[in-house]
Amino acid sequence: MNDIYTYTVPVFTKMLGGLKLVLAKAKEDVVAGKLDEKTLIEDRLAPDMFAFAKQVQTACDNAKGAAARLSGAEVPSFEDNETTIDELVARVDKTLAFLATVKEESFAGAAERKIEIKYFAPKWFTGFDYAREYAIPNFFFHLSMAYAIVRKNNVPIGKTEYMV
Repeated sequence: MNDIYTYTVPVFTKMLGGLKLVLAKAKEDVVAGKLDEKTLIEDRLAPDMFAFAKQVQTACDNAKGAAARLSGAEVPSFEDNETTIDELVARVDKTLAFLATVKEESFAGAAERKIEIKYFAPKWFTGFDYAREYAIPNFFFHLSMAYAIVRKNNVPIGKTEYMV
């Protein structure tokens, strides 16, 4: 068993499933006329924080980026152009489809793999430190912010949707 795989890909997959449920609940409120979709997509918790759409995109980017980097694969590039809940669901689905292709055996040597992130250059991480100190916390941060924005908009969600 590869611990880095175990604490990334399956966890990302499970939690993105919860994000899809949160998005579905938000969509129900949009369809019922209780929530304006554009308002949700552009909402943020503070003026200097990412808007809802960017929080979802970034959570997905962290999941696919971590899985790719730790497995030695190329990071898939998704255009950040989602403007509706349905498009955000499609983004999550694309991320889940990629995660399903990443196999545990490809994580052999992941703990020692040199992980470089452009905006941290010239600093780099070992795979272990990258997973523990950056990828996992960053994924959960953006996932939680997306959840909080939906909750702030009075969509009736709770921990059961987040934790599926």
